Amino acid sequence: MNQYVEKVKSAAEFLRQRVSELPEIGIILGSGLGKIADVLQEPKRFHYSDIPGFPISTAPGHKGELIFGKLADKNVVLMNGRFHYYEGYSMQEVTFPIRVMQLLKTKFLFVTNASGGLNPVFDVGKPMIITDHINFMGDNPLIGQNIDEWGPRFPDMSEPYDRDLIKLAKRAAQEERIDVYEGVYVAVAGPNFETPAELRMFRKLGADAVGMSTVPEVIVARHAGIKVLGLSAITDRAVPEDLKPLSAEEVLEIAEKTGEKMARIILKVVTYL
Repeated sequence: MNQYVEKVKSAAEFLRQRVSELPEIGIILGSGLGKIADVLQEPKRFHYSDIPGFPISTAPGHKGELIFGKLADKNVVLMNGRFHYYEGYSMQEVTFPIRVMQLLKTKFLFVTNASGGLNPVFDVGKPMIITDHINFMGDNPLIGQNIDEWGPRFPDMSEPYDRDLIKLAKRAAQEERIDVYEGVYVAVAGPNFETPAELRMFRKLGADAVGMSTVPEVIVARHAGIKVLGLSAITDRAVPEDLKPLSAEEVLEIAEKTGEKMARIILKVVTYL
């Protein structure tokens, strides 16, 4: 664990020496959701391979770069591509960038993802504001030695997604005239898409959308005291009665179309902060 701590500190120091202003907001861009990067002002890019200790993103639709810049005069850092448990990384590696953001004094984390809509009333191509989550990944990034300076041994998770940020996201969607859903996200390890029996189980557990990311980063962000807003792009109907064969290419295509709506919501929320 000491080696992990030193890697995080080394990466944070590497970036601190190369950016003039530390980011108040961190934004994780999920599969096919790179639209926000296009409107970032004064961008300064760092490929993951150039940052000490950083893993390398291998998933389709993930560029693998950290971009510092400004949105609505706020200092932000974008993760243009995240790390997934299914890529073979440990939970600590998956959440490495969140620890780096913590040391860079980031206060807010906006997470986006592409997910299947478990709720039968959900239409494909619409965003969902995440109100809560279920960790069904079989692992947790906080397992092991706790680093007390990073957060408590037993962090509270009664409000994983900040209620005030959720209100702002709903306000932003209304002002932008974007229809949004609200719901519970369940995270699975992947990389295979789910079976009909699994989808029925998740729905009975109270989940509205299913995906293979987000939850580890949110757990670590809350451990670090960072406030979180989560948005899912509903890219397919994960309803057993309507289930059809699905490919990653189809998911990315819908995610890119929905990403424009999510980008507008996020940009608006940034202006409110």
